Amino acid sequence: MATNRTLTMIKPDAVKAGHIGAILNQINEAGFRIVSLKMTQLTKRGAERFYEVHAERPFYGELVEFMTSGPIVAAILEKDNAVADFRKLIGATNPADAEAGTIRAKYAKSLGENAVHGSDSDENAEIEGNFHFGGTEQF
Repeated sequence: MATNRTLTMIKPDAVKAGHIGAILNQINEAGFRIVSLKMTQLTKRGAERFYEVHAERPFYGELVEFMTSGPIVAAILEKDNAVADFRKLIGATNPADAEAGTIRAKYAKSLGENAVHGSDSDENAEIEGNFHFGGTEQF
């Protein structure tokens, strides 16, 4: 059963480029309600834990290094069918394959620096939301 929450992170490349406001605006315009929001910087251990599902993949070390290279903006978003709708809004992981108008088509630099993270399942959305936000930070 689909839930109505998902997690996003605006990644260090998009934060550094000054795209936080534009990305949050596009999220709002797509009908998502931001229920939790913070700017933070992942530690190496935190990034390793967050992305541990990819630990055996060849890009894992680069991903951890990139995600700890600067601040990120984490947010829990709410909308009916949140995970699927947000995945559509952000576009393909590789911005070269992303549909025009998607967040990654507009703001991503490359496959590795792709501007935003979006949960890939309802289960992971809950896990990832709880990773970044305690109970008193979720509204």
